[in-house]
Amino acid sequence: MADYIIAIDQGTTSSRAIIFDKKGSIVATGQKEHEQILPKAGWVEHDASEIWRNVQEVIGLALGRADLTRHDIAAVGITNQRETAVVWDRTTGKPVYNAIVWQDTRTQDIVDRLAAEGGVERFKPIVGLPLATYFSGTKIAWILENVEGARAKAEAGDLMFGTTDSWVLWNLTGGADGGVHVTDVTNASRTMFMDLETLEWRDDILEAFGVPRSMMPEIRSSSEVYGTAESSSLLRETPIAGILGDQQAATFGQAAFQTGESKNTYGTGCFLIFNTGEEIVHSKNGLLTTVGYKLGDGPTHYALEGSIAVTGSLIQWLRDQLGIISSAPEVEKLAEQVDDNGGVYIVPAFSGLFAPYWRSDARGAIVGLTRYANKNHIARAALEAVAFQTRDVLDAVNADAGVDLTELKVDGGMVANDALMQFQADVLGVPVVRPVVAETTALGAAYAAGLAVGFWNGLDDLSANWQEDKRWEPSMEDAERDRQLRLWRKAVTKSMDWVDDDVK
Repeated sequence: MADYIIAIDQGTTSSRAIIFDKKGSIVATGQKEHEQILPKAGWVEHDASEIWRNVQEVIGLALGRADLTRHDIAAVGITNQRETAVVWDRTTGKPVYNAIVWQDTRTQDIVDRLAAEGGVERFKPIVGLPLATYFSGTKIAWILENVEGARAKAEAGDLMFGTTDSWVLWNLTGGADGGVHVTDVTNASRTMFMDLETLEWRDDILEAFGVPRSMMPEIRSSSEVYGTAESSSLLRETPIAGILGDQQAATFGQAAFQTGESKNTYGTGCFLIFNTGEEIVHSKNGLLTTVGYKLGDGPTHYALEGSIAVTGSLIQWLRDQLGIISSAPEVEKLAEQVDDNGGVYIVPAFSGLFAPYWRSDARGAIVGLTRYANKNHIARAALEAVAFQTRDVLDAVNADAGVDLTELKVDGGMVANDALMQFQADVLGVPVVRPVVAETTALGAAYAAGLAVGFWNGLDDLSANWQEDKRWEPSMEDAERDRQLRLWRKAVTKSMDWVDDDVK
């Protein structure tokens, strides 16, 4: 009998395979990082072929560590970095260019060109998203406009597009030999091409971007059997039955199924999602309107999202670019050696500012430096930047929802950092709550797959699995919180208006 579900979590910095049991507990994990390719300032790429090789390897690692085979696995779920764009040849199966990552800002000229008619909110009433370099639509357009021969191949129907869920699924189900070309509604809602009401690609928007419809995957629900793993896979004949973009998957893994429930995920970026139920709510405060989940033939659930580009990747920057730390956990040790940030604030607008500002002209800034400041203050300011950005987004959520959140559920790699979580509670003024299983992104994908094959009977089963692990209560005085927020927002203004004709 198959007693387990395996989730493939294809993330920004690594690919993982995690095996879960019926209680939603982790049985085994395989993980492998892939190269971050940075050809120019503002350009971020991944080798999609490397990602696929790593996915196959981590599946083997997880199965081996659990001493399981495909016969023990009831279904496969996939979750992924949502806006990262892969374009590949349907005959050879080879990408025509590196995957362009969601953090990449090279497509600003395409954004400006499209915004010349109707502004950055030209398509927002239909797709829920402003024109921005963040989303995959402009990345596809860039590849077609800049990779030699790509436009002609696309027009001939020889190229396929997918976010990394589609890329993994296509390869897992056979690739050029009959692979399934599908994405789910949550990933489709991040392209700028899907109508939120009909859940179909909009031909008029595809035409405006110059993207042939033949490239696009079929849009399906988040929980159904899309196909089975092909014969050479370690998971051969196992159904692939769930797909959720990473932030929607984390929300699902947090059992935030009902209207008004929310979560914040601390990963490469930070993403706060607020469930609006079956209602499409258009933000007036800089949030995105997106699809939360759709289970089979059930109703579509929507959400408001606040997307922050740089949080965990700021700590990576301290490690890899500055050499201040040699491993991510060291940042907490450095930060704890000082009582405060020494007047230092870091605004990590490496890819511009995302929610709620949406300022593509912003770039990273460190302000308030004096000779008193040292690497401990820099480390503390980096952690605090994560919490301050989350406060900005939560303020926007409260304004759009019309009711203040009373606590924040959190997950992702950074929630192991006690100093960060305490400061987060302090700067929000509400409790922060971590679940027992913090790997909620992979868990959400496992849940979606398990529901599709009857491994779990319904949402009540999943809600029963959720357990609180730790809670941080706010302890900062109101006056100090107000002072810190005032200085943070002053720092944010210093990052704006940097990019112009001379600086890209």
